[in-house]
Amino acid sequence: MKITFDHAQPQALSDIMRIEHTGFSDAEAATTEAMKDRIQLYPDTFIVAKNDQGQVVGYIVGPSFGQRYLTDELYEKARPNNPSESYQTVLSLVVDPSYQHNGIAGQLLDELAKVARKQGRTAISLTCLKKLIPFYESHGYKNEGVADSDHADEIWYNMVLTL
Repeated sequence: MKITFDHAQPQALSDIMRIEHTGFSDAEAATTEAMKDRIQLYPDTFIVAKNDQGQVVGYIVGPSFGQRYLTDELYEKARPNNPSESYQTVLSLVVDPSYQHNGIAGQLLDELAKVARKQGRTAISLTCLKKLIPFYESHGYKNEGVADSDHADEIWYNMVLTL
């Protein structure tokens, strides 16, 4: 299976939202409006994975940030990436269930890390549920404890990859 990577385009919004809802509960998932803003405001760090027919089968997205750990307002209001900020964040990483277990999520993490290094970021920061800690650790992320987040009334963990 050949997978290619590209920047998200507005016409992919419906596919992106369909995939978003396979990876997150309704309370956790981004709204269509928030995702539309993310495509527009940080296109350089919104990376999609496409199959050989050009269909979006997964994506990773997040803005730059000036702090080590994500805050809940990052999920609520998109703003353009700032070249002077030290951190790259991940708000969503999701692969279509029919394409999971093919290494696509790890490849998306690698693609974002390439962009973050090129932009001079020092680390990538994200939050995840406890069940996903081993996945991120297997990709070099360190668990830095429970996040100060009440997003979707879940317990989130701070995961950081030093670049």
